[in-house]
Amino acid sequence: MRIALYQPDIPQNTGTIIRTAVCLGLAVDLIEPCGFVLSDRHFRRAGLDYLAAATIVRHPSWAAFRAAHAAPARLVLLTTQAECAYTQFAYRETDVLLAGRESGGVPV
Repeated sequence: MRIALYQPDIPQNTGTIIRTAVCLGLAVDLIEPCGFVLSDRHFRRAGLDYLAAATIVRHPSWAAFRAAHAAPARLVLLTTQAECAYTQFAYRETDVLLAGRESGGVPV
């Protein structure tokens, strides 16, 4: 399982998600462009010492990310509009959990 962040806007959120991913043993995909520079002090502060242990793969575009994660990977959109609760969903080991941009969501 992986976590993907689509064009994240807020460095603190990104750092926090990366820190959580490290604790759970998950890799993180960053789909660029990001709304901040990855060396941003807010990003580093939120990531704390976990950034050095993180597995982060940067993708220059949505198309590059999609090409890298074809079948059997399944995109699971993290959304407030879901039809079932996250606790009732049947996750798979090959799932990629996708969070949209804070200001605009994900591409349609």
